[in-house]
Amino acid sequence: MNPCRAEFLVEDYDLPATLASGQAFRWREQDGGWNGVIGGRWVRLRAEPGRIVAETAAPVSDWKWLRHYLQLEVNLAEIHGVFPRGDEALQTAARACAGLRLLRQEPWECLASFICSSSKQISQIQQIIALLARRFGEPVPVPAGQEPAWSFPGYARLAEVSQSALRECKLGFRAPYLCGTAQKLAAGQVDLARVAGLSLEEARAELLKLPGVGMKIADCVLLFGYGFAEAFPVDVWIMKALRRHYFPRRRVKPARLRRFIRGHFGPQAGYAQQYLFHYMRTKA
Repeated sequence: MNPCRAEFLVEDYDLPATLASGQAFRWREQDGGWNGVIGGRWVRLRAEPGRIVAETAAPVSDWKWLRHYLQLEVNLAEIHGVFPRGDEALQTAARACAGLRLLRQEPWECLASFICSSSKQISQIQQIIALLARRFGEPVPVPAGQEPAWSFPGYARLAEVSQSALRECKLGFRAPYLCGTAQKLAAGQVDLARVAGLSLEEARAELLKLPGVGMKIADCVLLFGYGFAEAFPVDVWIMKALRRHYFPRRRVKPARLRRFIRGHFGPQAGYAQQYLFHYMRTKA
């Protein structure tokens, strides 16, 4: 099968930081590029000066799906322009993470990935997702010489899988949560397509109905899967940043913290969160 190739002109786009910043778990760096699976397509991405080169195994007539996934149209200068002035911690993180974008992932895969992420490091989450895809997903075409790849299994497929089979994919205590969520979605008790049309609070409340989904996982899915720009997931790294830079030597109740986040970080809180997260995890 002959690969299909396309080039996208970009400005201020750090592809390695974007793909390795803990928001998606299907990318592997190899030979100067990044191999991954988006939907049912194997994709290889490579960053070159002023452009991103993409390669797929199957023919592509319209690349809108990849432009959308990579958020190529986003103007980072405009986003940075609405960050709170005088917040030196955020400004430092934004400068250090220049070019990092938020991806726009398929909501179900994003949701399942973050259910699997609880108490796990990024490399471990990648292993779990790879095992789930290999065992329960569908093979996708890859160019000659590349390792086999699989799509991520849909919730209808995982709803049929036993918890013991999921534990064989290293899910551990997360297996009942992923199984229960898949079953609720398959039964129509929560409609992921409907979530996109809700307000942030309504969308979060809908996701919180699912087993194993708390505030952090719900906000990850709202930010990385649906593009709710004000969603601000709070994990261990973000809590460290908040305590160090915004609440030093103070214990803050969760309700007070949520009010601060809403009032301080503003309409692009999600980008602020990702810069603080990546900076704290890799550079601070």
